Amino acid sequence: MASANNGAARKLYRRINFYPPYLGAAVRVTHISDDFHDVEVEMPLRFYNRNYVGTHFGGSLYSMVDPFYMLMLINILGPDYIVWDKAASIRFKKPGKGVMKAAFHLSEEQIAEIRAAADTLPKVEPQFLVVIKDAEDNVVAEIDKLLYVRRKDKR
Repeated sequence: MASANNGAARKLYRRINFYPPYLGAAVRVTHISDDFHDVEVEMPLRFYNRNYVGTHFGGSLYSMVDPFYMLMLINILGPDYIVWDKAASIRFKKPGKGVMKAAFHLSEEQIAEIRAAADTLPKVEPQFLVVIKDAEDNVVAEIDKLLYVRRKDKR
C-alpha cells in the first residue's frame, strides 16, 4: 500500500485498522490503492467474532464491508459531493469459517457515470454488489449496497 493524495490513502488505511469496532471484530484492511479505486479487507475467525455454532457472526460479516464504497467515493469525488450509505441487504450463502475476504473496485467508467449523474440530477443512488469469500474462494455472503450521491450545490 503506497501513499499518494497527500497520504490520504495511507491515513485512511491506518485509521480504519485502528477503528475500535474493527479491532473488536478482527476486521483488517489489507490494501487501499492510492487513487481509492481498490480496497481489500479480511477477517479471520476468532473466538470473539464467532456465533453460537462456531462460524462467523453475520453482523461481523456485514460490518467488514459496510463503509468502503462510501469512503472510496468520498475520497474520489472530493468535497463538492455528499456521499452517504443509504441501504444494504445481505444474503448468506454458506457458513463462514476461517479467513473471510472481500474486495471493492470502482472503475473509471463507474466514477464518470456517478459524477455525471450527480452533476445533472438532484441525486444519484448507485448500487454495488460485494462478495465475501473464504480462503477456498467459496462465496459466503453477497451484500447489496445502495449509496446516495449529490453535488453540494444541488437541492
